[in-house]
Order: sequence, then C-alpha cells, then structure tokens
Amino acid sequence: MKIIADLHLHSRFSRATSRDMRIPQMARIAKLKGIGLLGTTDFTHPGWLDELNRHLMEAEPGLYTYEDVKFILASEVSNIYTRGGALRRIHNVIFSPSFEDVEKINKFLGRFGTLTSDGRPTLGLDSEAMLEGILSLSPESFIIPAHIWTPWFALFGSKSGFDSIEECFGKYSGEIFAVETGLSSDPPMNWRLSALDRMTLVSNSDAHSPARMGREANILDIEPSFFEIKDALKKKDPKRMLATIEFFPQEGKYHYDGHRNCNVRFTPTESIEKKNICPVCGKPLTLGVLHRIEDLADRPEGYRPENAIPFYSIIPLAEIIAEAKGIGRDTAGVAKIYEHICTSLDGEFNVLLWTDPEEIAKLAGKEIAEGIERMRKGQVKVDEGYDGVFGKISVFAEDTVDKKPETTEEDDKHEQLSLF
Repeated sequence: MKIIADLHLHSRFSRATSRDMRIPQMARIAKLKGIGLLGTTDFTHPGWLDELNRHLMEAEPGLYTYEDVKFILASEVSNIYTRGGALRRIHNVIFSPSFEDVEKINKFLGRFGTLTSDGRPTLGLDSEAMLEGILSLSPESFIIPAHIWTPWFALFGSKSGFDSIEECFGKYSGEIFAVETGLSSDPPMNWRLSALDRMTLVSNSDAHSPARMGREANILDIEPSFFEIKDALKKKDPKRMLATIEFFPQEGKYHYDGHRNCNVRFTPTESIEKKNICPVCGKPLTLGVLHRIEDLADRPEGYRPENAIPFYSIIPLAEIIAEAKGIGRDTAGVAKIYEHICTSLDGEFNVLLWTDPEEIAKLAGKEIAEGIERMRKGQVKVDEGYDGVFGKISVFAEDTVDKKPETTEEDDKHEQLSLF
C-alpha cells in the first residue's frame, strides 16, 4: 500500500502553534493533501494525550485512525544538557507502538522536565540516557533525531550539537537508524557525509499549522503497521521507503549563514573570509546548515551513494497559486482555488508530482499549470534563508535558473510512481 507520511508535526499545545492543530482539522487537511499517515505529535503533553485517547481508534498493529487517516504515536522533545564541557541542545522525535508504552515513557520523562509546559517539553536529560531509558521501558519504541543540521537545536547543529551520531548516542548509536534532514537541507547535502550512509533519511513538515503539513514528507509502500514502518526505516529498504518529498533547501530558514538583526546573509565562503564574524555588530555569525555540512563533509558536492533513496523537490501548491494570481498565500482566494484543485485531482501531492499539466491547465488555468511544470524541472529563483529567516522562492521570476540536481535512471523510475 503506497502512502504519504508526515511523521513530525505539532499540536495546539506546542508554543507558537495554531489552535487548528486538532485531530479533526489535521485529518481533514491531510485528506485534502493526500497524506495517509500522520505523527500524532506531542504525546508527552497530558492534555493532548487525553485528546488522542478520545479521538483515535486502534487500526493496524501500533497504528491508530481517525476518519480514514492513520496516525503513529510520536512526540518531539528538547534535550538540553551538558556533555564534554559544552551545553548541548538536541531535538529528538520519539515513536511508540501503544498508549500503554506512551504512559510508561511519559512517567520516565516527567522526572526530567515539566511535561505540561509545552507540547515539545524541555528535558534536562542526556540523549543517550534518554534512549537507554525508553528502550528499557518499551523495546519496540525508537528515536529519530530531528532536523539534524539546525544550528541551535540539533544533532549536528553548529551552536550546540555533536560531530557524529556516536558522540551523541554513545553505546546506543546502533539504535539510531534514521535521521530527519530538516527544511534547510536535502538528500544531496546529506549524501556528502559518509557516516550517514547507513541511515534512512526522512523528511517531515514540523508543521505548526494544518496548511504547513506535508511541506516535507515520505512516500512509503508498506502494509500499514508500526512495526512495518520501523522495519522499513531500519533496513533502509528501497522497495518500501520509496522517496522523500523535500522543501527546496534554500527556502529553509537556516540554509545560509548570517545575522537577521543586522540584515547580513553570507555563503559559507563569504563567512570564512570574514572569519565567521558579523561585519555589522562584531559578534559571531549564526552558521547555517550549508556551512555545517561543509565542515563535516568527507565527499565532494554532487556525490551520490549507491543506496541513495530518491527524492522530489516541491513548492507547496498554495504558494504556486498565490504567485500565479498575484495574491497572498493565506488569503480566501487562494484557499478557494486550492480546495477546488485538490478535491478535483485527488489531492495536492498528486497535483504537484504526477497529474498531467494539461489536465491541471483545464481545471486551474495555464499559469498555475506552468508554475507546477517549472517546479518539477527545478526552474526556480531563490533568495536563501538564514538565521531564522525563511528564504523566498519563485517560479515566475524572469531570472529563474535550473536548480534541479542531476537525475539517474532510478530517479526517472520514481517520477512515474503513482499513489492512485
């Protein structure tokens, strides 16, 4: 069964998150987009856990359902602790097969932080010790390090991370078999680090509102169950883990280096020339994902491992509609067109990736169809994001350039994938 999965997002109990992040609304938008599997998000929060128990019914082993949308029990936590004389800030996503296991995990985690304070709680708990504790309570549970390159809160973050998975998770590093690339990086950037070859690269939205769900996602071909998902990721099985769906990484808010308060944005080369110091305020620059990858990479740009999982780069359909019509993304006009297209053509992902452009043009007009064609070809113009500022992307600017990476025959095969 082919299914699009977004495994990491947030509930209304997380800070700076929409009140619409409730199970009914999440399920409605998931069906509109063509997402078949969502992470429940935030199971550590008692209020949200109560809502999950009330709304979700167990379906397949370890998975739950609400109005035909499947859910996997998941929660992101923020681990802040000192190791090796340095302050570490690591975000990890925990996945668990049952509410019973979640109760055990929450009781354990509650010793290290206040679970009611935020849907993504802050824990004074070492990542290695957390993984050890979780596995002792729930051996089938697993952890995926979140958005691994983000400067401030990530496994490889330039401000508070580590230089390797082994350094972070110690004797339990073998239990880490998948990592989340984050919005500011894509698979080719991660392929430059040979230490990640054994890892399954996953992509998720980290959405704080329903509209942002699925801006990154995964395409799986599985018999739906918690254990099948875990096994597919653990074995990096290309027959089950078919592809990831990616943001253009330049649009991510930590792609380049810089200082947002000083309106300074640099490439890694420019930062090095400035000795990584902001020329405006004289303080150290926030070094972005691209810079950090350059620091740790042991392969040249453009390297592709033999076992690489294919990927698609997308621009959300609402953004393409907004640019084509010259109106704001979050307007009623865009929402009306978006819902009409998605309900008529089997969901947003089917429209963005597989529907014939002529069919799109008949329904939505030539401009929107042309924008989707340009996105598929990678013909985009980007102003790169930096230091917490999202980048800007355009498919209609006159000076668009082809940023699509070289493809292989395997990529071309996956371009013919259809979920319908």
